[in-house]
Amino acid sequence: MLLNYILINIISWLILFWGVAIPILILLKFVGLTGFRYVTRFEKHDSFFYRMNPVTKLALGVGATVVASTTAWFIGAGLTVILLILFFSLKDGRRKFMLGIYIIIMTVVGVTWTYAPYTPILVLNEAGFTTYTTIWVWPGYFGVMGYLHDLTLQALIYGMQISMRFTAALLAALVLVMTSTPSGILRGLKKVGMPEELNFAMVVAMRSVPRIFDGIDVTVKSQFMRGLGSNHTKYLWPFYTLYAAVVSILPVFIYLLKGARNTAISADTRAFRAFPKRTYLNPMVFTRLDYIAFVFIGIMIAFVGVAIELGWGRAIPYVGF
Repeated sequence: MLLNYILINIISWLILFWGVAIPILILLKFVGLTGFRYVTRFEKHDSFFYRMNPVTKLALGVGATVVASTTAWFIGAGLTVILLILFFSLKDGRRKFMLGIYIIIMTVVGVTWTYAPYTPILVLNEAGFTTYTTIWVWPGYFGVMGYLHDLTLQALIYGMQISMRFTAALLAALVLVMTSTPSGILRGLKKVGMPEELNFAMVVAMRSVPRIFDGIDVTVKSQFMRGLGSNHTKYLWPFYTLYAAVVSILPVFIYLLKGARNTAISADTRAFRAFPKRTYLNPMVFTRLDYIAFVFIGIMIAFVGVAIELGWGRAIPYVGF
C-alpha cells in the first residue's frame, strides 16, 4: 500500500514536471536564443511579403486572429499550416520554417498543459464532449496547485484545440516582424492615423526584442566560457542553460538601459515630435499586391461569417483560473 502511494506520487510529479519542462526543453534545445533572435529581426530580401505594405501585413495578422478566435479549431489549424508553409518565401526560408515548427510545437504543448489539468467536466460538456477517458488521478494535495480534476484525454484534446487560437496569430506576427523594418511599420501606422507616441513605443519594442536575445545569448555563452557546468555531465546542460539565462536578466537589463540613452539621443537628433506633422523620404504606398492581399483578407472575414452560419463557430469556451 505504501509502495503504491509512493509510486503514484512519483509518477504525478514526473507528469507535472514533463508537462512544464517540454516547452522549455524545446526552447533550449531546438530553438535556442539565437533562433528567437533570428525570427524577431528584419533581413532584407525580395519576395511578396517583403514588398507588401506593413499596414497590409498588420491587417493580415488581425484577420488571422479574428478567424482563429471565432471559428472552429480546425480552421485555425488550417490557417496555421498555410502561414507556416509561406515561411518558405522568406529569406533562408527552410531554416525559418523549421524554427516556426518548433515554436508552434512549443506553443501547442504549453497552452495544452496550461488548460488541460484545470478543465472541469462542465466545461468539457459545453465544448461538446460526452464521454471521458481518465488518464491520471492526481493526489489530493495537488489541489493546492489547482489540480482539482482528474486528467482526461478529452481535457488534453480540449487544450490542444484552444492552442489553435494562438498559433495563427503568432505566425502572422512573426511574418510582420521578419519582413518589415521598424521605420516602415512606423510610417504605415502613421498613415492609418495611429498616434505618434504609440507608434514610437511599438518601434522601440521591435528594436529592443532582438537586442534582448542578443544580450542573453552573449551573457549565457560568457558564463559557459568561464566554466559554468564544466565539472558535471552533459545531461545537465539544459538546466545550466536555464540557470545562466535567469542570471543574465540583470546585466541584460542594465545593457538595455544604457541603450535607451542612445535611442533618446537619436530621437532628439531627428527632432521627434518637434512638429505636428512629419514628411518622409520614402512614401508609404499601396501596390497591387497590397490590394490583392486586402481582397484575400476580405474573403477570410466573409468565410468567418459563413462558417458561423454553418455552425462552425467557436464552440470551445475559455477557462478562467
